[in-house]
Amino acid sequence: MKIAVIHSFYTSRQPSGENVAVRDQVRALRAAGHDVELFAAHTDELAENPLYTLRAAARVASGRGHSPLARLRAYAPDVVHVHNLFPNFGRSWVPKWDGPLVATLHNYRPLCAGTNLYRSGAVCTRCPDGERWAGLRHGCYRNSRAATLPLAWAGRNGPTRDPLLARADRLVVLSRLSERTYRQAGLPVERLMLVPNFVDAPQSDEAEPDDTGRWLVAARLTAEKGVLELLRQWPAHESLDVIGDGELLAACRAAAPSSVRFLGSLDRAELRRRMPSWRGLVFPSRCYEGAPCLEVEALAAGLPILAFEGSSVAESVHALGTGLVTRWNEPLAPVLTEAATRFPSLRVHCRRVYTGHFTEQAWTTRITRTYEEATHVAVSRTP
Repeated sequence: MKIAVIHSFYTSRQPSGENVAVRDQVRALRAAGHDVELFAAHTDELAENPLYTLRAAARVASGRGHSPLARLRAYAPDVVHVHNLFPNFGRSWVPKWDGPLVATLHNYRPLCAGTNLYRSGAVCTRCPDGERWAGLRHGCYRNSRAATLPLAWAGRNGPTRDPLLARADRLVVLSRLSERTYRQAGLPVERLMLVPNFVDAPQSDEAEPDDTGRWLVAARLTAEKGVLELLRQWPAHESLDVIGDGELLAACRAAAPSSVRFLGSLDRAELRRRMPSWRGLVFPSRCYEGAPCLEVEALAAGLPILAFEGSSVAESVHALGTGLVTRWNEPLAPVLTEAATRFPSLRVHCRRVYTGHFTEQAWTTRITRTYEEATHVAVSRTP
């Protein structure tokens, strides 16, 4: 099968799980024997132009701009798979492509200018609930009304009239929470396909389980990730390692008891190598999340998860039995004590869940089925 993958790569100045997932998926498709062409636009390169910000804003607002259509027609793929068009591709070309088209909904940008349905410390669904200009009023993208305006204008008619979402034959969602959210926003359930992310199986030289008694948090230190709130109530007798950086680093350091260590950023390979040595992964996100690869990496390492209610990871932990879920208003110390008792027996189960649901082979099987369904729909659409 000839597959065209389209992705606008985010800047490398901050980690992007979406960029990583796209690269991994292209590699997996090629390994499965498919002919894959990556149509990429890189923010790092384009942003060197002094007019980049203005041009990107105009492109997002109007939908007109950089188009892969000519190259697509020259390549003549069996299916086009769009991951991200923001902010370096236009959208006006999408209805002009007649062939099978699949799009992955990595985040909630079609519903929310801020991308993650989060504002002022809590989940916010005012825009998809019908208050279309709430994001602009609150400056939800980069805390700026000016920066938010192009996104708010582009999404003013709702997700069902978004050029990409309206045209795609199949829409890939990464979690049940994402599927439910987009369905409630009006997208047809028959076009939504649940295809979770995968990560590579652990290498033979990665660490064997060796519980050091320390808990792990790995996240950007920003408001929606909930790390600051976690540290404010973290018990002084429990050891915790925080991996990550961000605008709240100083506040997190000030809030943390002496039992917390800040290890900075670790590259993906090193984090995975060390994962089995921690007692468990604490996932305190305050927003829905898409489906972070971190969860799957933890399961592959046999690392159980303590999640806070409200995120896609918490729903997954509930459904798969891969840890515990708590609430923000519950005392944390007893929960950690219970988790420390239960988690050792869950390590093997977590690996089995990974093997059964989140391997490269499982993803390839699901996405191939999605491409086949999209092709069937496109054929039936042809007069």
